[in-house]
Amino acid sequence: MYTDLAVFTGRVHPELAHQICDRLGRPVGKVDVFEFKNENIFVQYQENIRQRDVYLVQPFCSPVSTSILELLIMIDAAKRASAGRITAVIPYFAYGRSDKKDQPRVPISARLMANLIETAGADRILTLNLHAGQIQGFFNVPVDELSALYPVSNYLREQRLENYTVVATDVGDEKRARDMAARLNIPLAIIEKRRIGNTERTEAMNVIGDVEGRNVLILDDEIDTAGTITESVRVLRSKDCAEIIVGTYHPILSGPAVERLRAADVREIVVTDSVPVPPEKRLPNMTIIPTAQLFADAITRIHSGQSVGALFQ
Repeated sequence: MYTDLAVFTGRVHPELAHQICDRLGRPVGKVDVFEFKNENIFVQYQENIRQRDVYLVQPFCSPVSTSILELLIMIDAAKRASAGRITAVIPYFAYGRSDKKDQPRVPISARLMANLIETAGADRILTLNLHAGQIQGFFNVPVDELSALYPVSNYLREQRLENYTVVATDVGDEKRARDMAARLNIPLAIIEKRRIGNTERTEAMNVIGDVEGRNVLILDDEIDTAGTITESVRVLRSKDCAEIIVGTYHPILSGPAVERLRAADVREIVVTDSVPVPPEKRLPNMTIIPTAQLFADAITRIHSGQSVGALFQ
């Protein structure tokens, strides 16, 4: 039996870990994490974690490679400190788009990430909105996938949206968008798009569904460079839609994303705090939905042996 639960954070998103701990009513655990001059990462827990139920909070976001390696070393250090159980809390799981071998001579990087995390010593995974559901099957340890659908849709319900349609940015996102449409009790449309080679460019081709004269909520699981969103706005405007809200669960906002969103003619951009959004990337029309309560509730249930799935029933 585990003596107690303890939550620790890497250097990528300490704000989220502190918010989770505030809701759990306990302090963030003490751990030293830093880099030597040679860029080697050092981790040392500053409190006893022997036989404790340990949760390590670290999204895989910029700098991505460092954040991944840092979590792996934190897991290894916790295992060698005789932690009772180690749960990797990964609010954003990078490499999720590389979930299958869809071209010759390419890796399945999402599976590699799963292997690395397991090899390091994680006993279970707690994450939020994986890019593809089958990634859960890449792990041989339990995976609890939370959904930001609930806090985001609750916020949108409060806005009393009228004459709206939820729009999926491509056919692959249809289920995600359909779930949102069902929560908001509004229609669904889908943008037909194609990705141009291995570049970050996409081209929106057509809209399946009626958006003419209607307001639309564009939903995507993540905004990286905002190329997909920009193309979606363009094609929707060509179909004479009215106002546009953009919603996403993971605001990665790489490269030109912020400038593209700033230039986009949209009413609001609704995101979560699964990854940190620094002040320079926060636009005046951006709303950030907190996820700490979702993670705190899940951690409480995992620690006490209750069902995590019951949170969404």
